[in-house]
Amino acid sequence: MVLSGSAEPCAQLVVSSIGVVGTAEQNKQHSARFFDFLTAKLGLGPERIVIRFFPLEPWQIGKNKTVMTRSARTRQS
Repeated sequence: MVLSGSAEPCAQLVVSSIGVVGTAEQNKQHSARFFDFLTAKLGLGPERIVIRFFPLEPWQIGKNKTVMTRSARTRQS
């Protein structure tokens, strides 16, 4: 992967979640924690790490041969 025109070691973290990564304020908090963890564990500078946040709707996640909507949970109960 090339980041900022450099092929030096780098990392990309993709975070997708239902109802947890939906706002800039939430993602600022998550970003700070993820950067602290990744820089410590990987030995990379923060400029070599990219985090991408993707908020999801329950119908976008498949589980147990269905999707994670309320109706799907109700049927399984």
